[in-house]
Amino acid sequence: MNAATEARISELDRTVDALKPTLSLAEELFGIADVLHEQATLRNALADSTTADDSRRAMAAALFGGKLSETATSIIGEAAGLRWGIGSRLTDAINRQGLRVLFGTAQAAQALDQVESELFHLNRAVAADTELRQALDNRNAPLAARLTLLSDLLSTKADPVTLALAQRAVAASQRSFEATTEEYLRLAAAIRERAIATVTVAQPLTAAQTKKLREILVRKLDREVNLQIVIDPSVLGGARVKVGDEVIEGTVAARLAAAQQQLTQ
Repeated sequence: MNAATEARISELDRTVDALKPTLSLAEELFGIADVLHEQATLRNALADSTTADDSRRAMAAALFGGKLSETATSIIGEAAGLRWGIGSRLTDAINRQGLRVLFGTAQAAQALDQVESELFHLNRAVAADTELRQALDNRNAPLAARLTLLSDLLSTKADPVTLALAQRAVAASQRSFEATTEEYLRLAAAIRERAIATVTVAQPLTAAQTKKLREILVRKLDREVNLQIVIDPSVLGGARVKVGDEVIEGTVAARLAAAQQQLTQ
């Protein structure tokens, strides 16, 4: 992503952050993104830099005004007034705002930690079940059937935002459910300016161990950290910590593998 696109995204972020986040607003933004995704002529017209910015805003207002809430209409108007260059960037920007509104709704309800935890565990459950993963990612199957399968997976106690995010991930047309939910988790962390640390251990950490590890990583990274704990008995002991592209390897299995490699050299 180039600097100009990042600047436009940040500008739209600030516009949406000034508004009250609601589930209904997120649904409206997803609806706009879907319409733009399906209609190339429309999205390209709204992103055409050769047309005056005010003209694109007016076009958006004429197309969506009266069909959506004033808030959603204002957002698509502001988005259309930015110079995206190509329609797909505008579509992605609107979809991003729908996701950010969902996370904002959870944050306002002090439920964002719960939503991130539920979404992460759902991601891991799908990743561990090949049949389930293939069923959710099968674009030849009716979307309604895949959404029903998803609802059967989620506990009735799952936060409504978790359900909305999971449904959006199933409906995604370009990426797998696993990759899409991972992207959502990165966005949630970015909203709170946090790093994501994926910690692989042989058995669950105690509360004291989790607290100590978080403190160490916060000091190392100089920012708050979201811990994502993955249980994998093959690591034998210790922990493998992955933050972005950096891997901190401290597992018994890794040390044994390194020792074996040295012996065979």
